[in-house]
Amino acid sequence: HAPTPATAAPEDPGSPPAAEARHSLRSAVTDENFYFVMADRFRNGSTANDDGRLRPDPSVSGFDPTRKGYYNGGDLQGLLQELDYIQGMGTTSIWLTPSFKNRAVQPEDDSAGYHGYWITDFTQIDPHLGSNEDLKALIDAAHERGMKVYFDIITNHTADVIGYDAGERAPYISKDEEPYRDADGAAFDDRDYAGTGTFPALDAATSFPYVPVVPEADRDLKVPEWLNDPTLYHNRGDTTFAGEDAYYGDFFGLDDLSTENPRVVDGMIDIYKTWIADFGVDGFRIDTMKHVNDEFWQAFGPEVLSYAQEQGKDEFFMFGEVFDTTKSFTSQFTTRNRMQSVLDFPFQAAARGYASQGAPASDLQAFFAGDDWYTDADSNAYSLPTFLGNHDMGRIGSFLAADNPGAAEDELLARDTLAHELMYFSRGNPVIYYGDEQGFTGPGGDQDARQTLFASQVPEYLDDDLLGTAATHATDNFDTGHPLYRGIATLAGITAEHPALRDGAHQHRYAADGPGIYAFSRTDAEEQREYVVALNNSTEPQTAAIPTYAAKRSFGLVYGDAPKRARSAADGTLSVTVPALSTVVYELSGKVPHSSKAPAIALQQPTPAAEDNGRTRVAADVAGSSFYEVTFEARMPGAGWTSIGTDDNAPYSVYHDTSALPAGTAVEYRAVVLDNGRHTRTSPTASAVVPAPRLTMGLPAEGTQVQGDVEVTATASPGDSEYTVTIERSIAGGAWTPVGTDDSSPTYTAVDDLASLDLAEGTRVQYRAVLGTSVSDTRTVRVGSVIEQPGTVAVAGSLDSELGCGADWDPACDQAQMTFDAASQTWLLGIEELPAGSYEYKAALNRSWTENYGAGGAFNGTNIALTHPGGPITFVYDHRTKVISTR
Repeated sequence: HAPTPATAAPEDPGSPPAAEARHSLRSAVTDENFYFVMADRFRNGSTANDDGRLRPDPSVSGFDPTRKGYYNGGDLQGLLQELDYIQGMGTTSIWLTPSFKNRAVQPEDDSAGYHGYWITDFTQIDPHLGSNEDLKALIDAAHERGMKVYFDIITNHTADVIGYDAGERAPYISKDEEPYRDADGAAFDDRDYAGTGTFPALDAATSFPYVPVVPEADRDLKVPEWLNDPTLYHNRGDTTFAGEDAYYGDFFGLDDLSTENPRVVDGMIDIYKTWIADFGVDGFRIDTMKHVNDEFWQAFGPEVLSYAQEQGKDEFFMFGEVFDTTKSFTSQFTTRNRMQSVLDFPFQAAARGYASQGAPASDLQAFFAGDDWYTDADSNAYSLPTFLGNHDMGRIGSFLAADNPGAAEDELLARDTLAHELMYFSRGNPVIYYGDEQGFTGPGGDQDARQTLFASQVPEYLDDDLLGTAATHATDNFDTGHPLYRGIATLAGITAEHPALRDGAHQHRYAADGPGIYAFSRTDAEEQREYVVALNNSTEPQTAAIPTYAAKRSFGLVYGDAPKRARSAADGTLSVTVPALSTVVYELSGKVPHSSKAPAIALQQPTPAAEDNGRTRVAADVAGSSFYEVTFEARMPGAGWTSIGTDDNAPYSVYHDTSALPAGTAVEYRAVVLDNGRHTRTSPTASAVVPAPRLTMGLPAEGTQVQGDVEVTATASPGDSEYTVTIERSIAGGAWTPVGTDDSSPTYTAVDDLASLDLAEGTRVQYRAVLGTSVSDTRTVRVGSVIEQPGTVAVAGSLDSELGCGADWDPACDQAQMTFDAASQTWLLGIEELPAGSYEYKAALNRSWTENYGAGGAFNGTNIALTHPGGPITFVYDHRTKVISTR
């Protein structure tokens, strides 16, 4: 599976000195079929552990099978009893939600720790789920069947044990407002120490913006013992999931670990090494990865992987939860941060769009073209776990019902199957969320997407309308005859019989402009066998001429409703008709014709990526249309050539991470193409210079009115704890003057006292950030105390259906409209009961999308993420700043 050098024929005469041709990487895990299961909601194998050996009172034990937010009774013994069922749909790996001992109940949340994310003891299984011995028995039994077991782990936080002198769940205090102080009272920035192996001594009473308070009864609650030291936490109050506090804030009170501190880094590494050594766990899914600093992952990932391999776990695999749909961001964790893989949230969004929402097929073309963001020397997109829904956002069945109101059952089943076909036949490791194979739906995410497979007593679950069956949640749902279960088993069987459909090169072939056919090839680099996969999200049959590597050749049907044989034309295109909401797969008879010589190859000018200033896009133009693999190499001054990744699908490119190199460093690049006849050719070199860091303004939002103290913020890309950023101001087009400097990353802040300048109403004020030769974009605002308010403001987002709207993202919905509060000069929308879940939203003005504001008050800005535990919530919009937030 490693990116081994190819055995190549000699280079064509006249080529520059040869680069080392390599095959595209296939890591240890590119062909797993995951089954993601919440143990408490799967099967109750033993009623003896239902109350976790605590008192029967649900407020103590957390066990109440009639409430969706409490333990319902499932356990590890239940999983062990149903391994035939799990393996019967082609599962090769079981992924368990966190199973460590949890705080049974957190009264502030009116909920229990059935989900596993409120850990108090990292060394034992939660008693509600069984024992450490039960886990060992499950892992051993799975291994005997050839299946693996993955643990869902947490490094970011523990249960909510620590309170503050200011009270429970206090608001966040930024590092600029109150810096950390060492035990002697000297201020410091923790980012200066992250990754160095050292950290200042701290005093719980004086080092933090809040004094941490631990109840006497809980002083020794956490295990291992080091977790009971309150100075190993950030102690800054609750996060808003944006900016600096996304790294430092408590998730609804959960104690946020100081992952910059080497004691925390080493402690977490030791915890998870033990589970590998003592239980034989095969890999980890890592929670809340994007909320932990880069340096933690750069230490944790390589150390844990190396240890697992020393224990004989050659295929040990870790993937992180990075809840974001932007590949330039999610890929940073597998490239810059040295982790093996991340959950493919961008795939989930693209798959839902195509299969459920009728998005243009060209959207999938653009989606897969972005896979090059993940390509580097030791990872690529082929190892990404792909999924259609989960325990936080909701199920694919729920999305289908919401996206297609009034659709017939047959159409919903066809769309569900189409989504699974896309997931199984495209690159990545498919993940089935337990219950999806039984047509589970539900009205939303979080608790509404965590139904039991065994008979439920939860009233909210009993009225769910399941797909493909007349059954309800009032009975067990382990039906191996369910059409979705059988369909998933068929897909797993097809891909096992034809492994190129799991880890062959994924090459785009065809995309309709609107809804219709999206087609791609999967090609085994060694066997040179091409498969053509054609999906159709139209409600009518569609026909397309799909390019292939082989002209005038026969193709045999592997999957779908189509003629058993087809033949490609002289130009290599294969005419395929795909029924409505269906998929067809053909296999080339014989091998792809060998190339007679290596094609010409030339580099485009390497340029800094617009989406990530810390990476340089390096692309190659290849003059040919056969199967090629292109390896890119880089050379820094005084060093040799180093591989930076191999791409096996056109257009060929990688994104070289230069974030650790000083600005101005010259980097040389070259590429070598390997054809399927083992011929190679090396490109001429091309050079680029590492750019200066890019500064981006945060606050204030463009075009807002300001007065008094104005908070001005900026960020740098790529970040560096050594930066000192100056915030400057210009009044009425005059000279730029400093407002303040800040060396506290990741957000650089200054407060401008406009009141002291006595500026007239309407005066234009501009702000910018400066770091060396780097100058940010300019923000223009005006001084003013009176602002013309919009006619209406709506909370438009994925929560609108929960508010009673007919659809999500509806700016005209009456239930989403806010009310203006004259006293505070803000718009408010109070909701008495918003279901628990993960949502996104914006402020939309005057019942349309013409004027809308997203994160940071940016016009037409990015969606704002909201993770809500359930219960009341108030949305607040301030038209002076254009910022919408919650409280």
